[in-house]
Amino acid sequence: MSAGAVHLEIEGAVARITFDRPAARNAMTWEMYDALSQHCDTLADAPGIRCAVLRGAGGASFVAGSDIAQFAEFEGGADGIAYEQKMDRILQALAAIPCPTLAVIEGLAVGGGLNIAAACDLRIATPDSRFGVPIARTLGNCLSMRNAARLSAMVGGSHARRMLLLGELLTVDDLAGTGFLTRVAAPEELDHVVARLTDKLCSNAPLTLRTSKEALARIEAVAPPDGRDLIATCYDSDDFREGIAAFTEKRTPAWRGK
Repeated sequence: MSAGAVHLEIEGAVARITFDRPAARNAMTWEMYDALSQHCDTLADAPGIRCAVLRGAGGASFVAGSDIAQFAEFEGGADGIAYEQKMDRILQALAAIPCPTLAVIEGLAVGGGLNIAAACDLRIATPDSRFGVPIARTLGNCLSMRNAARLSAMVGGSHARRMLLLGELLTVDDLAGTGFLTRVAAPEELDHVVARLTDKLCSNAPLTLRTSKEALARIEAVAPPDGRDLIATCYDSDDFREGIAAFTEKRTPAWRGK
């Protein structure tokens, strides 16, 4: 299957980042993560950009996590720590883009896809969208402390526990009232709602947007505790290797807690 791509297009004051691997529900490959990182670096210094829109290609999924097949190359906990640290750096670069960022979610935003959406400033979703981190029933790994903290802050501890402990995919209705979603729009209205929001962002005072975003980031900048021991526990386990094997063999994992 294709390694996929992440495209960056700039139209006037609006940057558009597209996750393009629809045959795999836009599941992220290492190449796609590297491209996202490069686009974040570009937008960090791009003059005249007033907002950035992130969207999945194909209209059926935002991002369905990281491609699990890639984890077969991991040899132990050190690989897991390096991976999670790299993801933290990329997501921090996304969150630090100076202009407001808007995630447009159709279908699945799970695993790495939910982390990407959570790192954006605003989120629009269609009514059939689903959100979750089903690693407890699929892969047997864990989130970094920073991603766990962001998820809990965004949706609340109770919803985070449903995602992480029960492996549930939450609905738009489940997340109503959490503030996670800025708008919910029917598929036929989605482009119009996106355009209306981007127009509003582009018409607002750019320095106010930039400094307000930075002020909120500084207020929220509490370094999470070191969680490398937790990451190593999962990525160095037989269960993690079983999760990868089960995915490859298209069967249910047989967890042993080792």
